[in-house]
Amino acid sequence: MGDNDFPDAQPEHLVGIDGFWLDKYEVTNAEFKKFVDATGYQTVAELPLDPKEFPTVPPEDLKPGSIVFTKPPGPVPLEEHLAWWRYVPGANWRHPEGPDSTLEGRDQHPAVHIAWNDAMAYAKWAGKRLPTEAEWELAARGGLDRQDYCWGNTLQPSGVWESNIWQGQFPSENTSGDGYAATAPVGKFKPNVYGLFDMSGNVWEWCSDWFRPDYYTYSAAKNPIGPTDSFDPAEPGIPKRVQRGGSYMCSDLYCRRYRPGGRGKGEPNSAAGHIGFRCAKSVEK
Repeated sequence: MGDNDFPDAQPEHLVGIDGFWLDKYEVTNAEFKKFVDATGYQTVAELPLDPKEFPTVPPEDLKPGSIVFTKPPGPVPLEEHLAWWRYVPGANWRHPEGPDSTLEGRDQHPAVHIAWNDAMAYAKWAGKRLPTEAEWELAARGGLDRQDYCWGNTLQPSGVWESNIWQGQFPSENTSGDGYAATAPVGKFKPNVYGLFDMSGNVWEWCSDWFRPDYYTYSAAKNPIGPTDSFDPAEPGIPKRVQRGGSYMCSDLYCRRYRPGGRGKGEPNSAAGHIGFRCAKSVEK
């Protein structure tokens, strides 16, 4: 596990993983709808904001919603992420860009605006679970030992884009060289050697582990399941869970974490338009 380009993915180290099953695809809108129809579940983005968590926000502004990417009109400093993210009331998995958007034609796109707690609820209903971070990386590498990408060491073999990521000047220009400006239907890019699709790009995928940037210095050598708690130096008071795989917004100019060793993180009740998941299942013994 690990990637020497990222401080929170060091040191690189080998781990042993028992067999497990992993979904071929990210969970789609059609699949997530079946879960919601069967259970009546409401995602975090569909629930009003808790005034205890947002004491300075006026009650009338505590409306359900989520974080949506909004392309700025021109180049902006890459450390100013609020230049392209905004909270949109009414945005959720049913309405990815806001209340006026729909899922028409997107049944096979990955469900987005999915918080970790939402993904856990779906997985339990489906008789599955979220993968551990170690399982996810093993699966993403597809048997390729310490290669830069899920398909090898070349970003564009034969000049072809192998995953749905950002091309152009992030965040103001997306040339859509891979064919997609936002999410792509699952399975549109080549699978890795294990037959898994979209392990790089498209949407970030939740893992079961808590996030700590120092975890690789002491993680178990066999079936690591993550630390017992979370600490993020950038936001010390906010526990985070691990996300993997990057998204359609990943760019070599801004975020190269679509590589198999790259790590992401998110607060369990946070959702955004580039966050989804896939499920795992243990092998019965």
